[in-house]
Amino acid sequence: MTDSKAPVDPLKAKFYPETNAGGFSRVDGTIQFYGRVNSLIRPSDTVLDFGAGRGAWYEDTICPYERDLRLLKGKVRKVIGCDVDEIVQQNVSVDDRITMKMNTELPIQDHSIDLIVSDYVLEHVDRPEFLVKEFYRLLKDDGWLCCRTPNKYGYISVATRLVSGRRHKDMLRLAQPGRCAMDVFPTRFKMNSMGAVKKLFDGRHWDNFSYYYEAEPAYHFNRPAIFFLMDRVNRLLPAFLSANLFIFLRKKSISTVRR
Repeated sequence: MTDSKAPVDPLKAKFYPETNAGGFSRVDGTIQFYGRVNSLIRPSDTVLDFGAGRGAWYEDTICPYERDLRLLKGKVRKVIGCDVDEIVQQNVSVDDRITMKMNTELPIQDHSIDLIVSDYVLEHVDRPEFLVKEFYRLLKDDGWLCCRTPNKYGYISVATRLVSGRRHKDMLRLAQPGRCAMDVFPTRFKMNSMGAVKKLFDGRHWDNFSYYYEAEPAYHFNRPAIFFLMDRVNRLLPAFLSANLFIFLRKKSISTVRR
């Protein structure tokens, strides 16, 4: 049972008072994304967490409901976590762990995965064509690919591309107080526009149900005035400038592709 007195982010609660009722706002991106992921999984499924990392969210999330929603382990037959970093071996939110090599096939059987989830990983991919082929190889027919990633044309992504190297990490530490430096990785933004998604995941092989999403401000330097300003800007921006893409793709069955 969820704790009715769960701790809340005071800044978020100031501008989204409903946060006090459960610990999350009405536009919480994690709740929205993983709510949809949970609607797609079945107890018999094998799930791949692509780019699972150390699973920092499992310890760092202050909202118990959000953590329980995000945790797929125990809801399906198996969750496999993979990452290029050895730190994935410390991830307690998955059943099995694979330290993968960059741009090489995973040691997983063809057509054996029911659902792939990838949370803020696609922005770091350097060879998108290879990755798309790998996703297609791993998924069963009618299997799901669920990704949350920054929109290339959102203002946060634009700012990220203007700031590189050490300055990027320093800026993120200021903009997102409490974020660990080890969780900041180089960005490529090769798969992060709706146009790129449609081009890479062609309609002959994939059903595309992706959409833009704007949550409450995440980069606000812990300053109420900045949070307020960015929140108002978010509400005025057209959809194609939203901060996030929620990518939901279903692999078409072979019989459908051959028609």
